[in-house]
Amino acid sequence: MLKKILLLAALLLPVCLVEAHENENGQLAIAQPWSMELPPNAPTVAAYFIISNKRPQADRLISVDSPIAGAAQLHEHVTKEGLMKMQQVETVDVPAGGTVTFAPMAYHVMLLDLKDRSRLTTGQTFPLTLHFEKAGDLTVQVMVLKQAPDDAHAH
Repeated sequence: MLKKILLLAALLLPVCLVEAHENENGQLAIAQPWSMELPPNAPTVAAYFIISNKRPQADRLISVDSPIAGAAQLHEHVTKEGLMKMQQVETVDVPAGGTVTFAPMAYHVMLLDLKDRSRLTTGQTFPLTLHFEKAGDLTVQVMVLKQAPDDAHAH
């Protein structure tokens, strides 16, 4: 019986990803914050999520930070001259009534100079604070997964 309960809990773990974190007035939501488990010696890790802006005006993600990293940067993948490359961006615009997806091969957060690798194993979480120009700060718990969720795709 215990094995069945543990198996069920493991299968339902990805369901936890659909929980949304909202700012105080509920107009800005962050859904599915996740990161991939990496080897212990990996120098960086990426974090992904979906931002939904229910407000009638646009907002802007101006920075991010996490206590598990010495630095956090906003990045995107772009194709230039037929080659895919990653580049840092200063901000990410979030349109009024729209969504922005942070996913592999799209926008993502790079966490550099990792400090607390113990929180980067499957099943663990770590805090990530998103700083918005208008909505202010919003902290989410990022779930570390062994593999990307089925619905994690670039937009």
